[in-house]
Amino acid sequence: MKLTDVLVKPVLTEKVNKLMDKNRSYTFIVDRKANKLEIKKAVEEFYGVTVTDVNTLVMPGKNKTRYTKAGFIKGQKPARKKAVVTVAEGEEINLYGDI
Repeated sequence: MKLTDVLVKPVLTEKVNKLMDKNRSYTFIVDRKANKLEIKKAVEEFYGVTVTDVNTLVMPGKNKTRYTKAGFIKGQKPARKKAVVTVAEGEEINLYGDI
């Protein structure tokens, strides 16, 4: 798997912001087939930091139901894989850029 395909997007929520400030942990949505070593290598290459720890979790897909004129439409959202990456002491990733 190419390193450009491993990281899909960063997660930016209030809970993740607290983890960034407290533990230097950053959360990313990653490819379902990516393993911890590929995730570590991709973050180190793209952001230029030293990764000390990688935790992964698979979030199962949710069932969704929507009511329309034609009746109920049932479907399922796809499952996603998240990675919580902890960087070394004194380093940080600038996810917001120049906002």
